[in-house]
Amino acid sequence: MAEIGTASLTIAELREFASFSACEQRYIRRSLDIGLGRQDALRVWARNAPETLSIRAQYAIYAELDALRGAVPGEKGFDHLEEFIGKLIRIAAFDLAQERLSTFSAFRFLYERLLGPEVRPFLPSAFCGAAALPQIRPEKRKHLLQSISEAAATAPGWSLKAPCFYPEWVEKEAA
Repeated sequence: MAEIGTASLTIAELREFASFSACEQRYIRRSLDIGLGRQDALRVWARNAPETLSIRAQYAIYAELDALRGAVPGEKGFDHLEEFIGKLIRIAAFDLAQERLSTFSAFRFLYERLLGPEVRPFLPSAFCGAAALPQIRPEKRKHLLQSISEAAATAPGWSLKAPCFYPEWVEKEAA
C-alpha cells in the first residue's frame, strides 16, 4: 500500500512539473543542479555570457542553502526566525528577480526540494516577502503576488512528506 501512495505522489509531482512553463522547468532543473551540487551547472546550462554570469551569481547566493537546511525554526516559537527568514527571503528574491519563476507553485516546487519538506510552512511568507521587494519589477511583483492562492497563504498545516521527483537534465542522446 505504501508503494501505491509513493507512486501516486510521484505522478502528482510529475504532473505539477509538467504544468510549469518550459522556462520554469529549465530554471528549476538548473537551480537543483546548483543547490544540490548535482553537476557543473555552468557546463550544462550556460548558453551565453549573461547566463554564465547569472549562474555564477546563483552559485554565490545558493552557498547559504547549507546553513538554512539545518536551521529551519519550529512553527511555534520565534527563536532564530529573523536569521532564517531573512536569508530565505534574500535567496528567494534573487530567484524571483531572474524572472524565470512566475508562480508560487513553481517557487514552492523548487524550494521544497532545495531545503526539504520542513520548510513548507515558511514558503508563503518568504515568497510574499521576496515578491514584494522593490528589486522585483512592479509588473512582475503584481503577477507573482496574485499567483499565491488564499489556501496556500493560510494553510493550517503542511505535509512533512519528502518530495519524490527531482527533475534533471537529460541529454538528447539518452532521451
